Amino acid sequence: MPSEPAQQNDIRDRIEAFLKFKTARHKKIQIAFYGGNFLGMPPDEIERLLALAAEYVETGRVNGIRFSTRPDTIDRKRLDLIKKFPVTTIELGVQSMDDRVLKRTNRGHNVSDTQKAIQNLKRFEYAIGVQLMVGLPGDTPARLIASAQRLARLKPDFVRIYPTLVLAGSLLATRYKKGDYVPLRLEAAVSQTKALYLLFRSENIPVIRMGLQATEDFAGDLTILAGPYHPAFGHLVYSEIFLDMATAAIKSANSNGNRVCLHVHPRSVSKMRGLKNQNIKKLRRNLQLESIEIVPDDSLKEDRLNVSSFI
Repeated sequence: MPSEPAQQNDIRDRIEAFLKFKTARHKKIQIAFYGGNFLGMPPDEIERLLALAAEYVETGRVNGIRFSTRPDTIDRKRLDLIKKFPVTTIELGVQSMDDRVLKRTNRGHNVSDTQKAIQNLKRFEYAIGVQLMVGLPGDTPARLIASAQRLARLKPDFVRIYPTLVLAGSLLATRYKKGDYVPLRLEAAVSQTKALYLLFRSENIPVIRMGLQATEDFAGDLTILAGPYHPAFGHLVYSEIFLDMATAAIKSANSNGNRVCLHVHPRSVSKMRGLKNQNIKKLRRNLQLESIEIVPDDSLKEDRLNVSSFI
């Protein structure tokens, strides 16, 4: 394990490397400590890392600090520890709001921990993010929707949704090899994630990510044994939403024409088409259409479409 000075230098090198190549599109920059249970670390290590990051905030080179942690690490003692630092955003690894699912997955926290954590964080006016997973052991579509409904009532500021993957060396991998766990198929994971996205959107809670980022390890399938991984998972979800919208809009148009124009925002054209134009193929086949034209229309919102048909 590297010494503390060596670790600090490594962190500084990473921050400096990013700041060196940042562009005008990086309008708001935060230093993020992700991939673990940040507040579960020893207090002196928490302070050391936050102090290092705070230097960049104080000099104006970044705008704030964010980290992810478990719901059961949010208590008064730890909140007092971090309040002197410019932390702006805290994400909670909630995963589920069903105690049966949490117990089956050995998460070590319960629904009450999440409820208390969000209530406490709201008192300090942090931006609160929550992470949910689809396809966990013991979960069902009904339990998943109930989890999302409970979470929506707590009004987090944003949500991330991840499919459950079987990683080499994990406890879940052992269960998978024994046949005690069967991961979701990709189609089911996309469908369940879509349902969550639409639920949170109806509650005006942004879903800022769906699916894991395509890191080198995952892209090479070096650590994933099974599960619904796709490098464009979020795009698959959006495409299915647009397919549903287009199907409903074309049917409600009640036209005898077999040629259709679908108007969408320019940034939504690829979502409407789907990967490899799968949405267009499905619409033509399912609705017996001769042709479908996608028309970019920047007067529309990114999550809307209009349909016009002609003979």
